[in-house]
Amino acid sequence: MEFFKKNAEIYVPDGGDAMAALKKTTHMAISAHEDDIEIMAIDGIVKTFMKPDASFTAVVATDGAGSAREGRYGDYTDEQMKAVRVVEQKKAAMVGDYGALVMLQYSSAEMKNKDDKNYEKDLMKVLDAARPDVIYTHNLADKHDSHIATVIKTIKALREMKGYKPKHIYGCEVWRGLDWLLDEDKTAFDVTGFDSLANALLGVFDSQIAGGKRYDLATDGRRRANATYYASHAVDNAEKLSFALELTPLLDKNVDITDFICSYIDRFKNDVKAKLSKNL
Repeated sequence: MEFFKKNAEIYVPDGGDAMAALKKTTHMAISAHEDDIEIMAIDGIVKTFMKPDASFTAVVATDGAGSAREGRYGDYTDEQMKAVRVVEQKKAAMVGDYGALVMLQYSSAEMKNKDDKNYEKDLMKVLDAARPDVIYTHNLADKHDSHIATVIKTIKALREMKGYKPKHIYGCEVWRGLDWLLDEDKTAFDVTGFDSLANALLGVFDSQIAGGKRYDLATDGRRRANATYYASHAVDNAEKLSFALELTPLLDKNVDITDFICSYIDRFKNDVKAKLSKNL
């Protein structure tokens, strides 16, 4: 499979054939950066981990050049950081028993250029080969511009696919949680009991953790908080939850992307107003 970027690659942790690995895909995560996958798509990872009849493929859009860095990585150039992050992502793929890892190596600037269609063309090739039932990607209320660019371009690519539509597309938590969604609008993934795997997955990203961002602690804390604060009048049914918003309706080209996410924001706003009005 040929991609726009010369350094793009498909990595198969078990050393098998790339196309054969893609064809086994049941769950896929599509992220902007290295380590986004392990934060937002833990549901897909645990559902396929060591399962003979399920397989997880990770797709990373950008090269990781602009990541934060301190300590022993403080003097690393962008080129050095890109090389480190490729190695780290491959380690995560091995730890998580991924079927395949696709690294497309676009710059953040290219991803944020809405007129650049190369990523969409590359992604359509991957999707056509893999045809996953479930896709995890960024949520449309995320605050990171590269994340927003990635999810929008991913939706556009899926809309152009002929003869293939996934059963579910989930917009997941990274740079903004989804606790603000009304409970009936949340998809809550119970990821209780996978602490060692989840910690190991994020632990391989030493350039981020030692470089000044404790994503490992923050992600675990968010999942624990989601579980505890999910239901105010019931005991906890899970120790850890990961939240997502179902994006599957956006496969329809007639559904406006901005209106879609703003409708959920309006539902949240109206819920706040209704609760306030009872006491004013």
